[in-house]
Amino acid sequence: MGISRRHLIGSALGATALGALGAAKLTTGTATAASPPGDVVGKVTVGYQGWFACAGDGAPINGWWHWAADMSRPPSPDNTGIHSWPDMREYTKGYRTNYSNLNNGQPATLFSSYDQQTVDTHFRWMQQYGIDTAALQRFNPFSPEGPTRDAMATKVRSAAETYGRKFYIMYDATGWLDMKSQMKQDWTDKMRAHTSSSAYARQNGKPVVGIWGFGFNEANKPWSAADCLDVVNWFKAQGCYVMGGVPTHWRSGNEDSRPGYLGVYHAFHMLSPWMVGRIGNIADTDRFFSGVNTPDQADCDANGIDYQPCVLPGDTQSRQRAHGDFMWRQFYNMVRVGAQGIYISMFDEYNEGNQIAKTAENASMVPAGSGIWALDEDGTVCSSDYYLRLTGDGGRMLKKQIALTPNRPTKPVV
Repeated sequence: MGISRRHLIGSALGATALGALGAAKLTTGTATAASPPGDVVGKVTVGYQGWFACAGDGAPINGWWHWAADMSRPPSPDNTGIHSWPDMREYTKGYRTNYSNLNNGQPATLFSSYDQQTVDTHFRWMQQYGIDTAALQRFNPFSPEGPTRDAMATKVRSAAETYGRKFYIMYDATGWLDMKSQMKQDWTDKMRAHTSSSAYARQNGKPVVGIWGFGFNEANKPWSAADCLDVVNWFKAQGCYVMGGVPTHWRSGNEDSRPGYLGVYHAFHMLSPWMVGRIGNIADTDRFFSGVNTPDQADCDANGIDYQPCVLPGDTQSRQRAHGDFMWRQFYNMVRVGAQGIYISMFDEYNEGNQIAKTAENASMVPAGSGIWALDEDGTVCSSDYYLRLTGDGGRMLKKQIALTPNRPTKPVV
């Protein structure tokens, strides 16, 4: 139940940019888009885990889900599952942990995603900071997590409707050995019902479905290319617009990608290559712009696919963020490459420290003796909502509401 998507890049990039390709389509930036603007094309989408639970919150999972390595025990410095500490000031309910008090003397509490107020708070932030769409992560619902994940889909639907945001179901196939039949069954029996919501994301008039994990060269993603293609084509036959979360090196079929899956990747309507663990500073970002993102965009143009690259704020515990400069450089590069949309990895990923949701600003807001870094880890004071504001500005640049600029317009503190 502690599944993580962090995978380190294996070797240097060897990709070369492709030429300008593709049929005449809607112009977006310097590239062409297969689709007109909708709920994902021309928009900022955030990955939404919604997978935190606490003992006593009423969730069927009944434990400290994703907050702790051993969810049967309260989280503590020696039983933790997180890299960052949330700013708890806007949650009406917190659950006491076994961490020491915060350095400001307040008790060390954490939120539960199972509380509707938590989900409402997150979607209110999305509304406030101009985030368009949330991709609700859905791991194997036939596991013991299933009832809690079913409830989270309903809570997310309610919050999206309340705050005028869009959402869609994004299946994460990691560790789901029977996914070929069960993913279809879950969509038919349960998740398809959510497409009746006015808040359910649509693109090209079709409900959006995401599938993350096909083709990754990892033991917990063992499915054949034929089985993966079968699933993608099945969802397309159901009338869905299918987004694929794919390996970084999907085009070349090496490093993090299995060979022989290009036909699977080209079957998706939209591709979003994974970037967590691949880049950690501005120099990495620029190398990927030249060697990966530019030829990615050209390949997508040639095959009528929408390109939605990942943008991440950086792991706080690895001290990657550079007070927003790292993330802004990614926004700048992805907009200038002509991406059709941007996928933020992630909204609430306190586990990997890559969350944009409100986070402890300084040492006073983290538990004493925890060793957890706050947003000011490099000496620059940042407000807890800084990365939400940065994401809002990145979205405005994508939509051409502000000019393309390599200079971050967002101040760390308002």
